Amino acid sequence: MAATSQNTEKLDFEKVWLMFKETDKKFQDTDKKFQDTERIMKETDRKFQETDKKLNKLEYLFTTQWGKLIESLVDGDLVNLLNQRGIKVITTTLRSKTLYNGRQYEFDIIVEVKTTLRQDDIKEFLEELNDINNILPKYKDYKIYGAIAFLTEDTGCSTFASKNGLFTIKATGNSASITNSKTFKPKAY
Repeated sequence: MAATSQNTEKLDFEKVWLMFKETDKKFQDTDKKFQDTERIMKETDRKFQETDKKLNKLEYLFTTQWGKLIESLVDGDLVNLLNQRGIKVITTTLRSKTLYNGRQYEFDIIVEVKTTLRQDDIKEFLEELNDINNILPKYKDYKIYGAIAFLTEDTGCSTFASKNGLFTIKATGNSASITNSKTFKPKAY
């Protein structure tokens, strides 16, 4: 009986050892698959980052070029449109940039030009106009009227702008038109 017990123990040990080796091989295969997956995920992440950079460049190009198109549509008729409303325009300046209190300001035609007009754009522009004499001191002896130009608008934005004394100018076709009522009185800054 002692010999049989030793043989059984030897068979059990060999069986356990084979199971261990088989399990170890499976773990190694699984570990390799995890490493492959990690490598693929890192490569995918790198490609996503490259794609994000390209999309950001395209978005910047699109928005700047689109903004310039809207600016040119508005600027083309702006003097005539304002003169028809009784506003004597002395000069227009495209893309006037200045630095005031550590903040960069850009005025498109001292008209804020937006592709899509949103209420936050109007509020920000009104804050800038309230400080215009400090931001652009060379114009402090002039009456400055604010205007918001746009291609499309969120609902009610042109009404909100008009109620706050801003001209509203909609880019249309190959020019622009003032959308304020004929009785509109602009606020001077």
